[in-house]
Amino acid sequence: MTVTIVGSQLGDEGKGGIVDVYGDAVDVVVRYQGGDNAGHTVVSEGDEYKLSLVPSGAVRGKIGVLGNGCVVNPNTLFEELDVLSERELSPDVRVAERAHVILPYHRIIDGMEEDVKSDDNLAAGTTGRGIGPTYEDKAGRRGVRIGDLLDPETLRERLEYVVPQKRALVEDVYGIEIGEDVDGDAFDVDTLFETYLAFGERIEREEMAVNCGEFLQARLDAGDEIMFEGAQGTSIDIDHGIYPYVTSSNPTAGGAAVGTGVGPTVIGQGEVVGIVKAYLSRVGTGPLPTELGSVDGQTPENGGRQDESELATYIRDKGGEYGTVTGRPRRVGWLDMPMLRHATRANGFTGLAINHIDVLAGLDEVRVGHSYTLDGEELLSMPATTEKWDDCEAEFRTFDGWDDVDWAAVAAEDYDAVPENARTYLEYIAEELETPIYAIGVGPGREETVIVESPI
Repeated sequence: MTVTIVGSQLGDEGKGGIVDVYGDAVDVVVRYQGGDNAGHTVVSEGDEYKLSLVPSGAVRGKIGVLGNGCVVNPNTLFEELDVLSERELSPDVRVAERAHVILPYHRIIDGMEEDVKSDDNLAAGTTGRGIGPTYEDKAGRRGVRIGDLLDPETLRERLEYVVPQKRALVEDVYGIEIGEDVDGDAFDVDTLFETYLAFGERIEREEMAVNCGEFLQARLDAGDEIMFEGAQGTSIDIDHGIYPYVTSSNPTAGGAAVGTGVGPTVIGQGEVVGIVKAYLSRVGTGPLPTELGSVDGQTPENGGRQDESELATYIRDKGGEYGTVTGRPRRVGWLDMPMLRHATRANGFTGLAINHIDVLAGLDEVRVGHSYTLDGEELLSMPATTEKWDDCEAEFRTFDGWDDVDWAAVAAEDYDAVPENARTYLEYIAEELETPIYAIGVGPGREETVIVESPI
């Protein structure tokens, strides 16, 4: 049995919390893409754990696996493992030998590229963690993989090939002096070799490296339950998202097969749960048709809606809408149904987990972008290009708000304890997507989730 957890929007939907909620019933939790740019916040018995690379299941004592589709910063990996150990947890994390390694020059180049792109309004709002440049090297067949860290001869060969190229890129293209403007050690073969060989020795000593597909298939054959955990969200998938304001990998369910080495039939025969935030948020640039904010300068006095920036701030602060990795304030918008219809089709959701309905509590009304209008035509799903998406105007539906109740008490009961107006809102989402609701998040804690149905 497998369950794949997928973000249905722009990331930050609360995937880590849902992985944690369902985590007791599984034996292995696998990250299948992304790197330490993907923040997960897990709250367990009042303790908060902020993870950017280690799979969320580590908090529950499950085996965590970083699949071959991930890009891994060994420094971040070991820092997080050491912090969890200091907090009296015993994380058991394996890492695919085929996963690519983030090196210091990737992070430096990431920042340089974002600076250049910002001049042309093309910056994706990256975390600066080197994710994109590492995936570029992977596609360009010049990357360093986890397995290379275990073989000194191969590691030296890989570095001697790629590092001179990176030096030339920084000095000749960006016109930056290595050793003066940027850290020279990040572009020094000997320093990188010694540092990353030491990482490889720890990986080998702690028996962390695995042939991911074989490891997972053996666990499945032994009867284990496996959860596949995606980072980010469908609309920033590099193939199915709002390109170029996207991540550099495939958070969609198809990425679970490619990023781990199990067959697509394994994923397809299991459950695929779409995680939905009850409103919309994102870090980064790009269009956002349902964004809350100043609405074309209109006010009630001139026939328009009131400036919504204060409402955006209210939701942002109440929902803690600040990046787990960056701390940056997230942009906030109403729920976008065309985005969710797109995600449902692209992933084949079998169930939904809808988070943060408590954040919207207390509002007089809650709005939803039901469809778009583009060139006089109604669209129920996202157009293929971001430029056309930018031209879309959201058509809204309005729902009566619900009271701010004792959400812990609601979670302790069942679905019927959810306020009636909130249930109306939730049922609208399920009906539009033709997908049942499996869980409803009413707070950040593990126990603050209404379980309607378990996918396992």
